[in-house]
Amino acid sequence: METTARSLVAPGKGILAADESLPTIEKRFRSLNVPSTEDNRRDYRELLFATAGLGEFISGVILFDETIRQQAADGTPLVEVLRRQGIIPGIKVDTGAKALAHFSGEKVTEGLDGLRDRLAEYIRLGARFTKWRAVITIGTDIPTLACLRANAHALARFAALSQEAGLVPIVEPEVLMDGAHTIAHCEEVTTAALEAVFTALFEHRVRFEEMLLKPNMVVSGKACSQPAGPKEVAEATLRCFRRVVPAAVPGLVFLSGGQSDVEATRNLNALNQPGGAPWELSFSFGRALQAPALKAWAGKPENVRAGQQTLLHRARCNGAARFGKYSAELETRER
Repeated sequence: METTARSLVAPGKGILAADESLPTIEKRFRSLNVPSTEDNRRDYRELLFATAGLGEFISGVILFDETIRQQAADGTPLVEVLRRQGIIPGIKVDTGAKALAHFSGEKVTEGLDGLRDRLAEYIRLGARFTKWRAVITIGTDIPTLACLRANAHALARFAALSQEAGLVPIVEPEVLMDGAHTIAHCEEVTTAALEAVFTALFEHRVRFEEMLLKPNMVVSGKACSQPAGPKEVAEATLRCFRRVVPAAVPGLVFLSGGQSDVEATRNLNALNQPGGAPWELSFSFGRALQAPALKAWAGKPENVRAGQQTLLHRARCNGAARFGKYSAELETRER
């Protein structure tokens, strides 16, 4: 598991999050007038996974339950399509965030019931790592300590069950960008969330060397009147994480969390400037990698190559950001 964890955060590489639920991918398809049929979803995922050269910049892909069971148009399992690229298949195992009883505006992620048996099945289907997402909202008088502890407990139980099964858990406590909060407020909440998570992980005997953390960057809220730039984001993020994340964790695979594709890459690049962080600072982007490719494809077979070129371009930019060598010039370079 430690070897797998370190492979997922190999220098110059990151993770493609392709684990959208059916309602989420339907919403994205609808914006382009593409019907969300099983065949269209399969064709789109095949477009992503079969992109020539993707393995140079992408170490792993997080799959959805439907996707890990699907086959490419020629009958090859999509898991095998990834393996041929040298990409490690993983699986989202939570069943979504639900309202936390008695705590208005807060959620707790479910999916622990039957998880041990589901993990055994996912291993048979080819998964080598797992992911579980908790969502933390910043608002008036929230998050509460009860919300932080409930989500930390679920994340810890998920991680322990994954390691028991021989799978690397990716622990994702996401502090949402929604709201007008400052970057300082985001740093305060992110620190509290991570403290709760690592306390719970320790109590559940999770081995830090055999897991990865998928956190939010410390950023201003979307509606903040004074949004922070990449340098401030990097400083606040690293200050926060140095305080609470054990150095034994091999890497942090940051989520994009509502940032635009270019914004996420710029912030990742700022994080990877020389500074002596004890972890690999990588990425696990969904929309920030996929959105331009989805738009280029738009459900049309004749646009498959355009979609793949767009995906490879974004992957290459983020690969450069992993070394702190991303620049605006890369965005305008011929794809």
